[in-house]
Amino acid sequence: MMARNLFFMSMLLLPVPAMLAENQAEAIRNDKVLVDEQTLPPGQTLLADRPGALVYLDNGAIEQSNLTGKAHATTVKRGEAVFVGNGTEIRNTGAASLRIVRTLFLGKGGAQTWGTTGLAPDYTLLFENQYARVYDIKMAAGHNEPLHSHHDRVVICLSGAELQHENPDGRRETATLKTGEIVWRKGVTHIGHNLGKTDLWAIAIEPK
Repeated sequence: MMARNLFFMSMLLLPVPAMLAENQAEAIRNDKVLVDEQTLPPGQTLLADRPGALVYLDNGAIEQSNLTGKAHATTVKRGEAVFVGNGTEIRNTGAASLRIVRTLFLGKGGAQTWGTTGLAPDYTLLFENQYARVYDIKMAAGHNEPLHSHHDRVVICLSGAELQHENPDGRRETATLKTGEIVWRKGVTHIGHNLGKTDLWAIAIEPK
């Protein structure tokens, strides 16, 4: 009997597998946002416990529901960005795991509307609300962007490139964005140059 009790006590002392760490990796945490990358296996559900933005890193199929209980099935594409309110549930109904970057907004947001003000002309505004402005950045290899401005932002890189930023005072800074990288960038006004041989594709999320 004593040996049996010792066996169960030893089992309790074994480390518990970190299942969450395998499916969720925190990328950014500051006073404005909490950003993590989730891997959602088939049949599993992701719950948004506060307003946020999702960026899908894979093509897939989901069922989305909210606090009213209404659910609808849809397909998602790599690079698609959507707003989710508090209580939104996303269930992976596809046959493969679905990678998602989740940006949770920690502030109350603001009433100002930024629209496309300050953005480079080839950027695409995806959506804007009280919490954030979200836009798509595409810059071909060898291409230069005119002078434009960003607010503080999350940058989710879908296709990396070698870049150079030219500041209004003439200073030049080189930067590399790698495919799959998730970074926090401070607000800036600059001219952008894609110096590499690959096209840049990124999603920017500017919290209010």
